[in-house]
Amino acid sequence: MIDQPSTAPPARRGAIASFFGGVVCLVRGFRLWGTSPRLMVLGAVPAIIVGACYTIAIVILIVNLATVAGWITPFADGFVPPWRDAVRVAAGVAVLLACLLVAVFTFVALTLAVGDPFYEKIWRDVELRSGQAPTESNEPALRQLLRGIGNGLRLLAITVLLGVLLFVGGFIPVVGQSVVPVLGVGVGGWILALELTGFAFDARGLTVRQRRRMLRGNRAGALGFGVSTYLLFLVPFAAVVTMPAAVAGATMLARDVLAESVATAPRRP
Repeated sequence: MIDQPSTAPPARRGAIASFFGGVVCLVRGFRLWGTSPRLMVLGAVPAIIVGACYTIAIVILIVNLATVAGWITPFADGFVPPWRDAVRVAAGVAVLLACLLVAVFTFVALTLAVGDPFYEKIWRDVELRSGQAPTESNEPALRQLLRGIGNGLRLLAITVLLGVLLFVGGFIPVVGQSVVPVLGVGVGGWILALELTGFAFDARGLTVRQRRRMLRGNRAGALGFGVSTYLLFLVPFAAVVTMPAAVAGATMLARDVLAESVATAPRRP
């Protein structure tokens, strides 16, 4: 059974404890493979279909990475070999990091779109088990669809912008091969937390801006959940079993964040 949220005001935790609390949300999501295996298998089917296409595309990119790096750095043709190779290695790393960031986000967005009925069932199942689930929305299906598309486009714009910044940062010597990959994982994790908590926040009528503001209130927890999910998505075939667990875990994370915001909100006299 999914852990019930506490009704008592939560004690303020340190950043490290909050980070691992976010990781625990994903672990709790994986527990549904034991308690609701049929539902989770249905959630894995869209991930298998979309993941197969993405795997082929990423393999093609990696095989041709040297060619792509040479194509985007024609100015390095006249460099002596050590400097030419260094520039093209940096370019290859930059291209790969930017593409992975965009690929992970678009994988999640596309998988959620393809498997929306399945993932909505997973989200609703977690809400009902946890108690105090939001009521069914009476909003017309077309308006829900348009809002979902609008939210997705906003997040995609953020992802592309950050991907470009990481791409440019990848050309910085040393920093581009050490600091930028770490930043890429952090940025990717934050975007995943924003995207995957959509079901829980949308059901409560909260916009992407409000979602972002609430997650910033527990940034370490959101990063713990998002980074662990992002890293698992980079493991071949792990995304298939991670995707439905991530939807469940994101619902738990959103509920925890909502509970904390209510408990810490200033009381009106």
